[in-house]
Amino acid sequence: MTMKKIVLKVELHGERTKQKAMKTTSGISGVESVNMDMKDKKLTVTGDIDPVKVVEKLRKLCHTEIVSVGEAKESDKKAEEKIENIAKAIVPALSSYSHVYYPQPPYYVGTVEEYPNSGCVIC
Repeated sequence: MTMKKIVLKVELHGERTKQKAMKTTSGISGVESVNMDMKDKKLTVTGDIDPVKVVEKLRKLCHTEIVSVGEAKESDKKAEEKIENIAKAIVPALSSYSHVYYPQPPYYVGTVEEYPNSGCVIC
């Protein structure tokens, strides 16, 4: 299957229903991104998915209709890659942190044979 962009019209009646719809949609295998427009009540799902399965899952929560199904644009993928690259650039590299190493003092255990008069009671 190829990357698809699915636009759905959903009848959401509150913030809680919106959260449930987002969680349900993002839990479907193959979903790359989920975007909700509350003003137009449209849910945009991008990924390697079957539109019928997405609608089937969402209809358990609210009334759902398919508005459009098409191939995802390459610019969407490139925009996501740019965002990931920016996020990597913002996070400092771990090698830049200084690490102080405190060595452990030497630890030696002697045996009874080495120290016969050490006062061992367990003999």
